[in-house]
Amino acid sequence: MPELRLPTVYPILDRSCFADSAALFTAAKALAAAGCALMQYRNKTGAAPDTLSDARELRRLLGRGVKLVMNDRADLALAAGFDGVHVGQDDLPVESVRKIVGPDLIVGASTHNPEQLRLADQTSADYLAIGPVFATASKANPDPVVGLDGVKATRALTRKPLVAIGGISVANAKSVMDAGADSLALISALVPEVAKSYERFRAVLL
Repeated sequence: MPELRLPTVYPILDRSCFADSAALFTAAKALAAAGCALMQYRNKTGAAPDTLSDARELRRLLGRGVKLVMNDRADLALAAGFDGVHVGQDDLPVESVRKIVGPDLIVGASTHNPEQLRLADQTSADYLAIGPVFATASKANPDPVVGLDGVKATRALTRKPLVAIGGISVANAKSVMDAGADSLALISALVPEVAKSYERFRAVLL
């Protein structure tokens, strides 16, 4: 796979942020209409059949003009025809995921400190994520905040695309990019008006 170029804004559609699947689909279509070409689908609590059903509908609605990444589940990523999978520290190791999805799909990996990122940099992951940069309510048991200094420290450890996540707002987005992030992953900061929020972030990062 050629070197991955990530967009500056990387929306994560977390099922828990939406009242139902219809609201999720509406948000995804709005993001696509606003020019978003990469988004991740995350469902931490849903049953696998429901997650797969949502994923397949996202694929159908968005077509191939939008790259879709599945959170955690390499098997569901393949079954839904997604373009990649993103794994955390408690999920399958990157190389196990790579064996499942093959060389052509995107594989991203979450890290929460310089040591985790250093190890992840030695894998076949296409991009690495670091966070939470700031305090966040998007995870039930968040890892310690790394701050802007953490972003700077991990930037120096890898040449792979670096995604920052956790507590990022329109007010602090530019500072995170200036610290070395290539892309900002956004979850709760995008809802409820995802397209307008997406465009606000894009505007401050131009």
